[in-house]
Amino acid sequence: MLSMESTKDDRTLHTRSPEPPPIARAAAPLLFVVGLALAAFNLRPALASIGPLLPEIRDGLAMNGAVAGLLTSVPALCFAVFGVAAPRLARRHGLPTVLVAGLAALAAGLALRALAGSTPVFLVTSTLALAGVAIGNVLMPVLVKEYFPDRMGTMTGLYSMSLSFGAACAAGLSVPLASALGDDWRPGLGFWALPAAVAVLPWLAALPRARRSRRTGPAATRGGPAGGPAVAAPRLARSGTAWALAVFFGLQATAAYVTLGWSPQIYQDAGVSAGTAGALAAVIIGLGAPIGFVLPPIAARMRHQGPLVAVLGACGLAGYAGLWLAPAGGAWLWAILLGLANCSFPVVLTMIGMRSRTPGGVARLSAFAQSIGYLISVPGPLLVGTLNEATGAWHAPLGLMVTLMLVQILVGFRAGRDRCVEDDG
Repeated sequence: MLSMESTKDDRTLHTRSPEPPPIARAAAPLLFVVGLALAAFNLRPALASIGPLLPEIRDGLAMNGAVAGLLTSVPALCFAVFGVAAPRLARRHGLPTVLVAGLAALAAGLALRALAGSTPVFLVTSTLALAGVAIGNVLMPVLVKEYFPDRMGTMTGLYSMSLSFGAACAAGLSVPLASALGDDWRPGLGFWALPAAVAVLPWLAALPRARRSRRTGPAATRGGPAGGPAVAAPRLARSGTAWALAVFFGLQATAAYVTLGWSPQIYQDAGVSAGTAGALAAVIIGLGAPIGFVLPPIAARMRHQGPLVAVLGACGLAGYAGLWLAPAGGAWLWAILLGLANCSFPVVLTMIGMRSRTPGGVARLSAFAQSIGYLISVPGPLLVGTLNEATGAWHAPLGLMVTLMLVQILVGFRAGRDRCVEDDG
């Protein structure tokens, strides 16, 4: 059903309209660059702003521990559920239109969440915000493929850096903002609706140009620059490359959620102060900005990204070994190694953009890999916490993470082959 519908959408051509004036053509690339960076910046504050303020949020809403624990799993579930709809919406309404809707939902959800008077309202408004994030997650690689097909590595690096920068800002500034704005968690949490609203503006300005492009038949409707129809969803389910990307995405997301969620506790249990543990977590997050900008162009120039996946995985293995043997003694080194390992995220985003020949195919592959990947990542942080509680130590959780990292390297090597999903099956 989806295959027949997508083929019909992909082959629909519209009447030609006059070309925009030269100044509009010159300004459009800059508009898309700014829009891409701003959109990416806003894809993580909805998550990263909660952790630092969670004790105050729990007190203010009388939230029990079970619900607070659920907050760690809700984002991945939302990303999996809502991300599936993004390609279909983009085919029907255009990329900028759907992204505007997603960013508007994000801004509204963040603003309303800060006004929530009860736990159910907080969860519902958080879901609205995360639905917008899910749409942005899926569409980012597609936007790069559509508007910057000859600069995929550089533009993927730009939005990966912006995404990491947004996460670091939200993690580091939410508490100071709450203190400065009345010593209340609500302004500190709601502040992040403002940059999300600002991110809508360049995409609103891009809508007229995008509609003209759709009327003249953009790459996505013509099957992409390489020709041929975009890959259909049922075909992805039979593609070994698509499944390798999905599992690799899920395992690197698991590693990121575990290190960001549990590394401060591991450090504190080893005798590191809470303030230093928070700074170490900031290092793990912050490395994603500069390294995330550098790695995608390197990955895009490689015929096989497997060796790069292996190097980043080795950093993760060394970081886990350090936390096992001397968590306090080499704390800063382990944080750097784990931060480098988490840079598998921009690499897998680059690979998603390279594993299909058309923007339409990238849209479906991005939704497939991210939806399944985020579902894979759901149990990881919960299982790590359960193992720690059951054993009273971190050896079993770290042993689990070493095992998962070895699997991540193997499946990432498979996903990194120079092969498109259209070649499978």
